[in-house]
Amino acid sequence: MNFNKINELFSDKKDEKILSLYFCAGAPTLEGTADVILTMQERGIDMIEVGIPFSDPLADGPIIQSAATKALRNGMSLKLLFSQLEAIKDQVKIPLVLMGYLNPILHYGIEEFCRSCDHAGVSGVIIPDLPFADYNNIVKPLAYKYDLRFIMLITPETSEERIKLIDKCTDGFIYMVSSASTTGSKDKFDENTLNYFNSVNSLHLHNPRMVGFGISNAQTLNAAYENASGAIIGSKFVSLLDECNGNTNKALDKLFEALKK
Repeated sequence: MNFNKINELFSDKKDEKILSLYFCAGAPTLEGTADVILTMQERGIDMIEVGIPFSDPLADGPIIQSAATKALRNGMSLKLLFSQLEAIKDQVKIPLVLMGYLNPILHYGIEEFCRSCDHAGVSGVIIPDLPFADYNNIVKPLAYKYDLRFIMLITPETSEERIKLIDKCTDGFIYMVSSASTTGSKDKFDENTLNYFNSVNSLHLHNPRMVGFGISNAQTLNAAYENASGAIIGSKFVSLLDECNGNTNKALDKLFEALKK
């Protein structure tokens, strides 16, 4: 594979902690995608996950489900999202990762989706319900063709054998889900979660890891930083963005304040 923005980020920041934020395209406003991305970049966010709204987001908690519902009502679609991303791709210097479910992507067409990602400056894709066998047999050749990193999720339920297989067959980073539950904020990670982090770290995987699900304060953020290359924050930022009526700077101010506590 080539050296895309995700690989560059982890290569450049080997000894630093990476912060990635998630937001749902089209929420709270239909036309806010460019502003959210460019403001995040300006404020020092390292990587951005752009959520593709879907009517049945199985892995998401109520906050992200609500954002997806609002985005769909606003009229957000994959076609529109790619158009919005393509319009700013020359300004975006950090990795963009699209996160969405398989159904709308299959409806769009898997190769057309990969081609559109390439044209829009997208570096990676996360599809939580993409079967790993289908990734290996069908999607992986397209990932190579369009220089995309398909990021796989692991959870405390994922076997060691499976984790090693994912590590062997993917590139970019591994999304280390902090719990087997849906997305949402937590005050702290329990002992079982910390043991899971230690167990994964002991495997000495070649891919860097990012911890996501449940990060909303200094304690959970620092635990992620201590046990992986960085942290992914979704629900907390999505709720603040909604609370601030789409004002990204205000939402980031409140997020950074919350992460100090």
